[in-house]
Amino acid sequence: MKLSRDRQTLGAIGGLALLAGLLSTVRPAHAQAAYGSYVGVGGSAGFGSGFEGGGAISARYKLLELPLSIRAQALVGSGVAIVPSVSYDIPINWQTDAYIGPGVVIPSGGGTPVGDKVSFAIQPGVDYAFPNSNMVAFGNAIIAFDAFRDEGGTAFSIQGGVGLRF
Repeated sequence: MKLSRDRQTLGAIGGLALLAGLLSTVRPAHAQAAYGSYVGVGGSAGFGSGFEGGGAISARYKLLELPLSIRAQALVGSGVAIVPSVSYDIPINWQTDAYIGPGVVIPSGGGTPVGDKVSFAIQPGVDYAFPNSNMVAFGNAIIAFDAFRDEGGTAFSIQGGVGLRF
């Protein structure tokens, strides 16, 4: 009888030791920025010296080890503006991240949704990766400071669309 109890005690101690070993390797889950670089298309609406609508081509290159992305948008209205930026990505959940970062507006010809002058910009936005697919939805704003040649002032545009992750 004593031998049986000793085996039970040793078995219980062994089980606890195994459980403690497993628990020591468990790490808490942390949401990561939605994985994947993408290229997408959508629409753009700008407000500054009047309304300027158009299209948007958007690209994101995700730096995998850092919460940073390199982004670029081409906004097409009566003219074209290229807006390269670097963003700090803030994970919301496994499919969604918010971001914000500085950039520069480089306009070419005519009016664009973000002005007609090279200017500093801030770009906040959200990316949503659709589960079990390579599709992503994006939405962002571009706030361009001192964006107009004649009157100065700030231009504001919003963009949204869908993209394909790679």
